[in-house]
Amino acid sequence: MLLLSILKELPSFNIFDLIDIVLVGVLLFYVIKLLKGTNAISILIGFLVLFIAWKVVSMLGMKILSEILGQFISLGVMALIIIFQPEIRKFLILIGSRSFTEKGKKFFFWKYSTQNSLTLNTNAIVQACSHMSSTYTGALIIFCRDNKLESVIASGEVFQSELSSQLLETIFFKNTPLHDGAVIIDNGKIQAARCILPVSHANNIPLSMGLRHRSALGITENSDAIAVVVSEQTGKISVAIDGHIKQGVSTQYLQELLDKEFNKSTVKPQPQPQKSED
Repeated sequence: MLLLSILKELPSFNIFDLIDIVLVGVLLFYVIKLLKGTNAISILIGFLVLFIAWKVVSMLGMKILSEILGQFISLGVMALIIIFQPEIRKFLILIGSRSFTEKGKKFFFWKYSTQNSLTLNTNAIVQACSHMSSTYTGALIIFCRDNKLESVIASGEVFQSELSSQLLETIFFKNTPLHDGAVIIDNGKIQAARCILPVSHANNIPLSMGLRHRSALGITENSDAIAVVVSEQTGKISVAIDGHIKQGVSTQYLQELLDKEFNKSTVKPQPQPQKSED
């Protein structure tokens, strides 16, 4: 009888409730996909469990427990805004982009452009990466898309220069003062060198990855930039996009990827095997 009385008190279910549930499910799917591989996912799951428990005890009429959980939920919303600040910032950057509705990359059910106004000299980049790979010269190169990374550029030695393979190799030569840090490239030109990048704190990063790889992941987690890393230990070339890294890529893959992203090329990069070395 108690169960029947509880069921009678439940609100009626209609088509709009079904649409509401489906939309919330889709939203949660993309939020979890965005946060996958970060420490924030555990916090989000814990908050959802607490929220569901609050709703259940409220429906069962447990006033004291419902009041306590409700206070946690109220404080939890503010805590989530602080904890997920990088993800929220990245989402708002994509929405606020002037080219957000133009043809380009897809984010959730929106599209945004990733094309720069100037073409990128991919031949010079690939040539430099190939030579640095063969000589085991460590390098970290960041390519701006819609996010111009002003604060990151300001953290390094700011100068604007035409892009060339010789200049890149000179910058990353181990005896030069600019080799430690990242080079930022935007609109086909070098904007700064020796830049400091945020380091990723994702809990699924292999221990074999060094600081350059973690920095590449960090900058792509917090912006729409593309990062290219040359390992000083193995000479392997890696590419990081959207907080994910592909290790041990070929120079052909690198050139096709950069042409596709910055030179409006229709060439599709071929899949490369994942490597675990740094």
